[in-house]
Amino acid sequence: MKIEKKLIKELVEHLKEFNLTELEYQDGSTKIKVSKASKTLEASKGSAVVSQNKAVLKTSNDEDGIRVKSPIIGTAYLAPEPGAKKFVKIGDKVKKGQTVMIVEAMKTMNHVPSTDDGEVIKILVNDGQPVEFGQTLVLLK
Repeated sequence: MKIEKKLIKELVEHLKEFNLTELEYQDGSTKIKVSKASKTLEASKGSAVVSQNKAVLKTSNDEDGIRVKSPIIGTAYLAPEPGAKKFVKIGDKVKKGQTVMIVEAMKTMNHVPSTDDGEVIKILVNDGQPVEFGQTLVLLK
């Protein structure tokens, strides 16, 4: 098996460019996985409490909320297409299962549903921003 140094270098550059911690590539039987060395993370100023399958966020300003997280690594889009109306904006009431944004991964558009009924109090990503698995995208109350 020949090691494709050029491809590995390109994957490492993607890690840096999109601020990812890990990236996996597969072409047929060839599988390449690159990742950054993990660094010790600073303790969060907030605390997370999990009850009835809902993650409740307590931030330093004592703001409570329900986190809607990214189900996949990719690029977040706030509207179904460029120039279209956004799925949600701050102050909107949403129902459980309602699409709040799209995360594109490998040319596939993955709809991100609301995890609960609530009101949008914060949108924590910008349109076209790279996101990681588990990253909080929207905060509901």
